[in-house]
Amino acid sequence: MKLALIDYGSGNLRSAAKAIQRAAADHGIALELMVTGRVEDVAAAERIVLPGVGAFADCYRGLAALDGMIDALNDQLIGKGKPFLGICVGMQLMASVGREHGEHKGLGWIGGAVELLQPADAALKVPHMGWNELRILQRHPVLAGLENGAHAYFVHSYHIRPENRAVVLAETDYGGPVVAAVGRDNLVGTQFHPEKSQATGLRLLANFLTWRP
Repeated sequence: MKLALIDYGSGNLRSAAKAIQRAAADHGIALELMVTGRVEDVAAAERIVLPGVGAFADCYRGLAALDGMIDALNDQLIGKGKPFLGICVGMQLMASVGREHGEHKGLGWIGGAVELLQPADAALKVPHMGWNELRILQRHPVLAGLENGAHAYFVHSYHIRPENRAVVLAETDYGGPVVAAVGRDNLVGTQFHPEKSQATGLRLLANFLTWRP
């Protein structure tokens, strides 16, 4: 299986690559992992992962700076239906708009906006950083084997507010509900970092590698 991990100058690529490779090895999945910014590799891949760390607009600009990449992602994901996983800002970029330091266009795959976290409890600091429990709202093959209370690792100051709650797969609580995972059709995204979430993350990555939307 060929998997493209998109390198657009943002994201913890080394950790993500190592976690994906370990999940594949643990489950006997023969994997060719391409860390790439080339549209040719995206076209050749069977699955695509978009990581992301940093500001929404900077990440979008980095992705747009790769010649033809956004068109290639739309073609391969929306057109051809290849399985996709967005991680952290990679998930946020799926939204219509990001409101970090202004209003910025997103990829538009999930209707909604990415907005500043505003916990109801003033003692909770932003960024939200550390381990939090997941609350599974609906069953999905990529979340198979994960139960309510599974711990995942978060590092973020902004969160997605989808227009349609039907895309929300899981939440966490941080002074109120925060979307932890979204999904529609062949697309899934996590606000938390699977590559830093130990057993929870490895299970999710293995599920993604075997998912047939």
